[in-house]
Amino acid sequence: MITLEAVHKSFDGKAILRGLTLQAARGESLVIIGGSGTGKSVTLKCILGLIAPDAGRILVDGQDVRSARDRDAFLARFGMLFQGAALFDSLPVWQNVAFRLLRGTLKRPKEEAREIALRKLRRVGLSADIAELFPSQLSGGMQKRVGLARAIAADPEIIFFDEPTTGLDPIMAGVINDLIREIVREMGATAVTITHDMSSVRAIADRVAMLHDGQIRWCGPVSEIDSAADPYLRQFVSGSATGPIETLR
Repeated sequence: MITLEAVHKSFDGKAILRGLTLQAARGESLVIIGGSGTGKSVTLKCILGLIAPDAGRILVDGQDVRSARDRDAFLARFGMLFQGAALFDSLPVWQNVAFRLLRGTLKRPKEEAREIALRKLRRVGLSADIAELFPSQLSGGMQKRVGLARAIAADPEIIFFDEPTTGLDPIMAGVINDLIREIVREMGATAVTITHDMSSVRAIADRVAMLHDGQIRWCGPVSEIDSAADPYLRQFVSGSATGPIETLR
């Protein structure tokens, strides 16, 4: 579903992606791990066409991202759960969930959009009682669930999860991980997640790719991350301060 071929990207002369090559199969849950500043978010933005790579090629379902003439139709294939949920403070919960269904190419009648929003809220374990509340009236865990409901509101083919459990306690993080896994399987969607949280990796990944210094250091099934020989991956998984990954001391 997603193919990146020798993708390079620099900002002000600083190389972020250095020939990144990676694939995400249709219906697969791929998790990209790596330290801060290694290019994980830049990779997602390049796939979405928000940032143009300096070199290389990116294909989504066989189509070059740069050749997508109808940007609205292209982006309609994606859902996104942002780090920190990124809800609109001025909109009630149901309008946050139905945001894409109230405008643009996916626009639906208001009542239909609201009913879809309520259905998606129920899917993530939230009742209709919160539909008219504002994000500030919700806990962090509830906000994250609303963000997840928004990500799946339009039944996208591809869903991106940006640090889905950041700021959550271990129990709520586990709830979100379980929801992501269940929903991705139900929808048959292709999922790409970026995270530092190894519990999330183990819970939601089919395959794991480690990004370091702008390249994929290791890629393989999640079942192999503990037995892999790559020293960069071993250090990251163990959280050790010693190893080939430089740390500030």
